[in-house]
Amino acid sequence: MAAMRNLSDTGLPFMKMHGLGNDFFVVDARAHEYAIDPALAKAIADRHRGIGFDQLAVISRGAGDAHLTFYNADGSTSAACGNATRCIARYLIAETGKVQLTLTTDRGELAARDMGGGLTSVNMGAPQLEWQDIPLAEEMETLELPIEGSPTATGMGNPHCTFFVPDAEAIPLAEFGARYELHPLYPERTNVQVAQITGPDQIRMRVWERGVGITLASGSSSCATAVAAARRGLTGRQVSIQLDGGTLQVAWQEDGVWMTGPTMHVASGRLTPEFLASIT
Repeated sequence: MAAMRNLSDTGLPFMKMHGLGNDFFVVDARAHEYAIDPALAKAIADRHRGIGFDQLAVISRGAGDAHLTFYNADGSTSAACGNATRCIARYLIAETGKVQLTLTTDRGELAARDMGGGLTSVNMGAPQLEWQDIPLAEEMETLELPIEGSPTATGMGNPHCTFFVPDAEAIPLAEFGARYELHPLYPERTNVQVAQITGPDQIRMRVWERGVGITLASGSSSCATAVAAARRGLTGRQVSIQLDGGTLQVAWQEDGVWMTGPTMHVASGRLTPEFLASIT
């Protein structure tokens, strides 16, 4: 059992990472436990008075190579975060020399692989396609929801609502995403994607993440959009998804949805006791 550290004395060590601009504040708590709560996560997420992030991830000891816990920028928790999982997998691959890892999250057990050339792949597990598993507020078919635009609902350990549109750039995403994140069909709120089919097995996607807002990329959203496109017959089961921050490759296979792309470990640092003491 890792020992609990008093943050008022030691400060909080962290790493800043990103996957295609989807950025993360990462705490390695395998050697020492750190008390992370929603108030602390929200304060760190402030891009003017804190560090800023789309998600905060905590690495702890688990049944596999590590267990991951995720917080959104508003302090809420999420069971899944694909790009953060890839970033941390890359960090652990470099640390251990392994080419394959097993990570656990509240989503379940996830496999990760070093694909060479700086690319890391994570299996985000089987998609959740039934209304109660996503979850939705009432029983219904998930392929085309009774919402204007007929979006598709998908669960990837977190809920998703994917709109297929003629022009993803034309959607006013700040207004659109904020509105549908809180749609009453989604009791736990939802991530919102606008997706445009741009070629054979090519998708242009923009994303609004619940508890965060507009992000440059989202791994779980990319997986959900790939699954939704394949279910609707718009693409095959292996696609290239172009996000604002870059491109991810997603393959819906028999063993789950695999997502592959680059990562970056930007910096390592330590939050000061003074900053931590200022959080109320």
